[in-house]
Amino acid sequence: MGKTIRFGVSLDSDLLDKFDLLCEEQSYQTRSEAIRDLIRNTLVKKEWEDTDREIAGTLTMVYDHHQSQLAQRLTELQHEAHEVIMSSLHVHLDHDNCLEVLVLKGQGEVVRRLGQKLISTKGVKHGKLSLTTTGEDLV
Repeated sequence: MGKTIRFGVSLDSDLLDKFDLLCEEQSYQTRSEAIRDLIRNTLVKKEWEDTDREIAGTLTMVYDHHQSQLAQRLTELQHEAHEVIMSSLHVHLDHDNCLEVLVLKGQGEVVRRLGQKLISTKGVKHGKLSLTTTGEDLV
């Protein structure tokens, strides 16, 4: 870990007031903590642009398990991509609907393609792929 460097930032007072309000709403103890998170978020988003880079993420899906062959198809797709699925959670939301969460880790393009394939499977009511970093290059 590198040494801490102090630097100055010039901001319009209205922008700073809005930033301070955001810091308070999100329970940041200092502006520095908030700025560090903003920088890290930008660096993580940049990682996602590199399709060869290893990334992590979660895929959340809601679907009706009564939909003909849907559960079987989703299971088949997951088995075809077992190398990027680290874990899964299946929850019965009610009599008809299931929530499934997959924890993914792998090459960026492979993770994105799997997410899109599962979300676009006929019968999936809603799906969302949330990407993050493996954390290797963050400080």
